[in-house]
Amino acid sequence: MSHPVLITLHLYAAIFFVGTVFFEVVILEGLRKPLGRETMRSVEIAIGRRARRIIPFVILILFAAGIMMAWQFRAELAHPLGSSFATLLWIKIVLAFSVLAHFVTAITLSGTGKLKSRHIQHIHLSVFTHVVLIVFLAKAMFYWRW
Repeated sequence: MSHPVLITLHLYAAIFFVGTVFFEVVILEGLRKPLGRETMRSVEIAIGRRARRIIPFVILILFAAGIMMAWQFRAELAHPLGSSFATLLWIKIVLAFSVLAHFVTAITLSGTGKLKSRHIQHIHLSVFTHVVLIVFLAKAMFYWRW
């Protein structure tokens, strides 16, 4: 697959995923107090059901395109400290796999009925922090040099 196609797929999947995380953290968390505990729990369950149908495909596209793009930089990635680009790309990759681990944890807890509102809050905040850093690194790795 050509690099421009991979970049486009990766970018659209990232926009979808980061937008979802942004909505959940910035918009939804602001509704927690006004809506109350029970209503918020109902909202979280409804959004969770919908997300479980869509987000796995988004993550699949995001990671598949990301891995294929990273493959093109395998020579640089073989030497993580060899350049600022390689170092920042490695950090971005580690953060991306951490986001994936958060997602798998949330799905696992949800599947066993152990996913509570406090888990959701912590996972969302952590993933939000990760994706903000990933977006920053996506640009920084092409402009920062040391």
